[in-house]
Amino acid sequence: MKIHHIAIICSNYNVSKKFYTEVLGLTILREIYREERNSWKLDLGIGDHYIIELFSFPEPPKRPSQPESCGLRHLAFAVENVEQKRQEMMNHGLECESIRTDEYTSKKFFFTQDPDQLPLEFYEE
Repeated sequence: MKIHHIAIICSNYNVSKKFYTEVLGLTILREIYREERNSWKLDLGIGDHYIIELFSFPEPPKRPSQPESCGLRHLAFAVENVEQKRQEMMNHGLECESIRTDEYTSKKFFFTQDPDQLPLEFYEE
């Protein structure tokens, strides 16, 4: 029917929470501390549309991003204006790749990374 949500384990909960809420502008739908797991679970949305579960766990192993490895490659967010979003991300101190054009759709996009180097794509709708 549709993708329900995406789960992300972060290395530093407070840094990632700030990134996903203040930099990307996602809405906090629910935040729970699970004492038995020593873990935070943060449900994030675009508006009220549930999209990401952000988890903290003690000592999670690093995710290999470079060179690209098997598994989830990146998360892509639809935006109205790629140039504006890229500038906004750079204003937050993020390194952003140059804007490219999808050879099949002629849509513009660029990549940056979250605090744990998870690649994030912004794709113009």
